[in-house]
Parts: sequence; structure tokens; C-alpha cells
Amino acid sequence: MKRPLFYIAPLLLLFSLLAPSAMGAEAADKTQELQLNLNIVWTCVAAFLVFFMQAGFAMVETGFTRAKNAVNILMKNLMDFSIGSVAFFLVGFGLMFGASNGFFGRTNFLLSGTFGNDWKFTFLLFQTVFCATAATIVSGAMAERTKFVAYLVYSFIISLVIYPVFGAWAWGGLLDGGGWLEKLPTGAFCDFAGSTVVHSVGGWLALAGAIVLGARTGKYGPDGKPRAILGHNIPMAALGVFILWFGWFGFNPGSTTTGDGSIGRIAVTTNLAAAMGAIAAMLTAWGLFRKPDASMTLNGALAGLVAITAPCATVTPLGAMAIGLVAGVLVVFSVLFIDHVLRVDDPVGAVSVHGVCGLWGTLAAGLFNAEAVLRIGDANTGLLYGGGARQLISQAVGAGAAFVWAFGFGLLLFFALKKTIGLRVSKEEELRGLDVGEHGMEAYSGFQIFTTQ
Repeated sequence: MKRPLFYIAPLLLLFSLLAPSAMGAEAADKTQELQLNLNIVWTCVAAFLVFFMQAGFAMVETGFTRAKNAVNILMKNLMDFSIGSVAFFLVGFGLMFGASNGFFGRTNFLLSGTFGNDWKFTFLLFQTVFCATAATIVSGAMAERTKFVAYLVYSFIISLVIYPVFGAWAWGGLLDGGGWLEKLPTGAFCDFAGSTVVHSVGGWLALAGAIVLGARTGKYGPDGKPRAILGHNIPMAALGVFILWFGWFGFNPGSTTTGDGSIGRIAVTTNLAAAMGAIAAMLTAWGLFRKPDASMTLNGALAGLVAITAPCATVTPLGAMAIGLVAGVLVVFSVLFIDHVLRVDDPVGAVSVHGVCGLWGTLAAGLFNAEAVLRIGDANTGLLYGGGARQLISQAVGAGAAFVWAFGFGLLLFFALKKTIGLRVSKEEELRGLDVGEHGMEAYSGFQIFTTQ
């Protein structure tokens, strides 16, 4: 009667030893699956927020320009996203995130080899809306005098090659390999969400385009002094800024691509920098013009957002406020310098907001990086926290490379378009408005404002 127990007892003992580990492994697998699904959901939500920024850019650019060009600007913002989505899927994503030689990727074109619910689908969507942001920045600086067909061509090339190649230098290691800026001897170039990769690249392209294109008719008088060409709808521009501010909570926190506690911290630094940018720009403009200028204040909020985009994950809240404050002051003086000294006509201040303040934010990561203080990483501590200049040097190298690549390629591209299909509309079309000349319609057909004075 005791023989069955002789065999059963060891089996029971073995089961008791193995069952907890098997249950623990299953629980770990479930936790990992849940975290992956959370990451996908959060990254998709962030991508949707960044996509909504296209509406913000459209409103800002339309409001800061004249009513006769509203349809043209809206069409450009619609089509740069549409064309950019296709170009980035076909080639751009592979150049940026394929197996890299340090300068560009050579796989992942058309998402080859990606099936089912692969994470790459989500990552492609998130990176597509970033690419579209870089492309749409250019339209603001070149507004009110650019041929629509030329805009379609250069938007395609920006999304196909210009943006992805620099992105591969700075972010290529997110999927495969790694770019040369991630392997600098002074430490990896730090651009968490794209002050340089997205904004400065777009800003320097915008500068090149505005230079080659030339100023709007009537912008500069015979004496060379700039004349104000007022936007037709400041409420629309303000709505656009609020939309962009809202979308930036996808832009910066979404760049974690991970659903964890860092989202809230990054959202706080993002918000504080934007708020300080608006305050600083308002006070600066108030001191210079004796009035709290609305357009400068709106651009100040955007300047703070652009500047905090690179260091948003690695600075303290106080550091973020300092970065936004400097950006708010800087954007006002930059707009005046570009307009009065360089005499480059930028209707919406795109070069100042995205190029100049993107440069400032990139360098600020080398000054205010506080990863060791915040206990969130092991990158170089910034100069202002006693970490020396190593990270600042890496930031300067990356920012300089972006300028040379984007501005240089931009000059070649816009000169080529000017000499082939043409870059600028005729003077008659410009004076009449691009809505009628390019699209055969008006944004406000039959709408007139009458005053008694």
C-alpha cells in the first residue's frame, strides 16, 4: 500500500519546485506584452497629436499672411503631409532607420519584411509626422510668392532625402546601427525630440529658400528699409499657436515611445519652456516697441517649444524655464536681425523660431543636461552642472553639421528649381494673390469688411 506514495511523493515535490517558476515566467511574459501594447497605444496617440500640428502650422501661416494667399497656404500644408507620407514610406524611413553605415540606412525601404502587428508600423507613423513637420516649416518663410508646383517638388525631396539623411546621422541607432553623431568621441549628440533634427533642419532649409526666392514685392523700399506687411487674421494665428502647443505634448513626451512615468516629467518641462518663451517675448517686444506685440508673443511661445525639444527629457523644470526665457528674447531679436540686417523676407518668422531657436535648444542640452542630477541616465552632465564642455562640444558639432547639410543642400535644390521649372510666380500673380493665380478660387469669396471711418 505504501509503494504508490514512493513514486508520487518525488513527483509532487518536483511539481512544487517547478510550478512557481513556470507561473512566474508566464506572468513576466504577460507583463512584457502589456507594456509593449501600452507603448504602441501611447506612441500612436502621440503621433495623432503631432499630426494635428499640421492644422496648427496651417493656421499660423495663414493668419500671419494676407487673405489673398490663404487657399495656397492651406493647400501647401495639406500636400506636404500627403506627399511626405508617401516619400518617407517609400525611401525616407529606410534611409533614416535602416541598417546604417553611419551616414544612411540601407534596409527597411517600403517596410520590407514587416508583417502582422510589428512595432515598426507604429514607429513609421510616428516618424512620418515628424518628417512632415520639418517639411512644412519651409512653407512659412517662402509664403506668398512661391510656385505651387515648385513647392510640391521640394517637399518631396525634403521628405525623401534631406530630412532622413540627417536623421540617420543623429537618430539612426533607434532601430539599427547608429549614425556618426551618435558615436562622437566627446559623447553622443543629444537631441531627444528634434530641436535640430526636425526644427533647425526645416529652419535652415527655409532660410535657403527665402534667400534664393527673394523678398515679396513691396517688402523693401527704395532705401532698403523693410515695410510691414501685416497678416490678415491674428485670431487664426493665435488658434494655430494653441494647437501647436497642444500638439507638442505628443511631440516631446511621445518621443519616449514608451508608456511610463517619464511622460509627465517631459510634459512639465515642455510646458514651462513654452510659457517662459511667451512671457519673455512679450516683455522684450513691449520694451522695444512700447506695446505688447501679439505676433511676437505668439512666436515666443513657439520659440520656447522649439528650444526645449532637444533637452526636454534631460533638464530640470528650472532649467526648462531658463531655456524658454532665452528663446523668447532671442526670437524677437532674431526676427529683427533677419528682417532689417540680412534683409531676408520671412513672413511668419520661421527661420527665427525653428532655425535659430532650434540651434539654441540644441546647445542648451550641453549646458543644462542634468541626467546625473535627475538620476535618469548616464550621459554627460551639462556645463552648468559641473560636467565640463564635452556634451556642449557634441551639441555644437551636431548643430553645425545640420546647418551645413540643410542650408547647403537647400541652396542647391532651390537654385536648381529656379533654373528649371521656376521657383517664383510672376509679379502680376503675386499682386493679385496666389489663390486666384494658382488655384482659381478665393478663401473668402464675396466677403468684405466695411468701416464707417
